[in-house]
Amino acid sequence: MKTSIEIPVGPQHPALHEPLMLKVRVDGEHVENVQVITGYNHRGIEKLGESKSFLQAMYVFGRVCGICNIVHQLTYVQVLEKIGNIEVPPRARYLRSLVSELERIHSHLLVLAVEAEIMGFQGLFMLIMRDREPVMKLKEIVTGQRVIADFMWPGGVKRDIDDQKIQTIKKTLDLLKVRMKKYKQVFSEDSTVLNRLKGVGIIKKNEAVQYGLVGPTARGSGVKTDIRKDEPYAAFGEIPFNLITYSEGDSWARMLVRIDEIFESINIIEYLLDHLPTGPIAPKFIKRRYPEGEAISRSEAPRGELLYHMISKGGDKPYRVKVRTPSFPNILNGSRIAFRDVVLADVPVIFGSFDPCISCMERIIVVNQNGDERIINIRELRK
Repeated sequence: MKTSIEIPVGPQHPALHEPLMLKVRVDGEHVENVQVITGYNHRGIEKLGESKSFLQAMYVFGRVCGICNIVHQLTYVQVLEKIGNIEVPPRARYLRSLVSELERIHSHLLVLAVEAEIMGFQGLFMLIMRDREPVMKLKEIVTGQRVIADFMWPGGVKRDIDDQKIQTIKKTLDLLKVRMKKYKQVFSEDSTVLNRLKGVGIIKKNEAVQYGLVGPTARGSGVKTDIRKDEPYAAFGEIPFNLITYSEGDSWARMLVRIDEIFESINIIEYLLDHLPTGPIAPKFIKRRYPEGEAISRSEAPRGELLYHMISKGGDKPYRVKVRTPSFPNILNGSRIAFRDVVLADVPVIFGSFDPCISCMERIIVVNQNGDERIINIRELRK
């Protein structure tokens, strides 16, 4: 006799570092369905940004996410630069790429550590978090802040680096490269890791394309997509690097993509430092008013494609700013297909392999209904 029960995971749960509800329907240990329920973390970021000046909004959107704040602020100023027809100096473009890759490294290290914690591999969790700290220190050396960087200006960046900082960055990354070889060996050979991740949460290549998955989640299914190559921004069009993909499509492949991307990010940073142009890092005057216009900017955040869409009606405030984060398709769409033929214990591991960022995707959406504005959340919108 078949008896299904529903098990709630969240909104507060050791495997979920942000508020989210997973309604897991199981028959015994077999998972029949997983429903993702959002709506616990709304902050109204988009509407708040529209009530501020263009420069004030730059700081607002730099706080969408504490982990990937650099790429949010970068994508915001890039859309401003398109509307305002602002040219970015070469040195500033290289520095933007530098801090973007530092952010990618520390973000990937964080999800590797969290996945180890979810698997019960506490020793691996502590070791990876230990080696993430020097990367956070590098972020502080370059931008002045460990977490919220506020490094960008429309048309440039706020801080420069000297030879001493360049040497510090290179030495730190040389050590990290040695440690990462050991971590790749663990994720490739350790029985604990392989038993929990191999063949678990499979997403086929055609499914990843069909459901619009992005970033390491898509590349773990063999999809060759990366905004740094598809639509180069900052200095990425001038940097040689490899696009990492794995064809397995399981949780293990998604984690191996991130490990290999850390090696690529280290190589990118070394190239940037060796070829760093001379010259200014910002314009002499920071624009505060922008003409009427509309533009879209895309960047490759640690979790995948980040998109900003802005409408300006002229003046000193944006009329509309829309943010589409990578966690939105990866979590809501990826969860529809990744939980097939798995058991209950696999659910947190699969979900962790998406590297979910709830603060990025939770925003109030304002719609016009019968001439009146009404504030609704994502859960209501999906209905």
